[in-house]
Amino acid sequence: MSAGTLRSRILRAVLIGSTLLGSWLALQAVHELGHVLGAAVSGGRVARVVLHPLTISRTDLADNPQPLVVAWAGPLGGTLLPLGLWLLSATLRLPGTFVFRFFAGFCLIANGVYLSAGAVAGIGDAGDLLRHGVPGWCLGLFGALTVPAGLWLWHRQGRHFGLGREPGDVHPAVAWGAATVCALLAVLGWLLGQ
Repeated sequence: MSAGTLRSRILRAVLIGSTLLGSWLALQAVHELGHVLGAAVSGGRVARVVLHPLTISRTDLADNPQPLVVAWAGPLGGTLLPLGLWLLSATLRLPGTFVFRFFAGFCLIANGVYLSAGAVAGIGDAGDLLRHGVPGWCLGLFGALTVPAGLWLWHRQGRHFGLGREPGDVHPAVAWGAATVCALLAVLGWLLGQ
């Protein structure tokens, strides 16, 4: 194997690994940010946000006068904020826009599956929404809209990650930038989780 091939494989592994892990960590952050914003606009008071990288994130509220607003704000913020980030990066024509597109798709799929599956099991935000009167079909509809949209965003993006029939070259700055963001998210989550 030549040095160029090895370098290309390393860059591809760094980009894919950091994009996947970074998307998971950032998904939790934007989802919880949605809950925090929902609490802020509805008169609630946040007691604690848990973002530790080795746990599932959560937002604990000291006061929650509008539980429906806060419960919906997580999945809605967790999908709309990444979509806005992707659209902004596309508008600015940033070199790593495909990473933001992947992240937006990841968040659409994850939040859609989370609410749909949670509606069946009655857990998490879906359980809270059901207990406060939201019909299960609304949660299923959320998933039916967001999951296909996320898959559409992922369609034909493999080439940017150096995958597929016609793989593109992985740009070193994008790969190492994704790795840096991933590391920062992990450290931030670790510090906030203490």
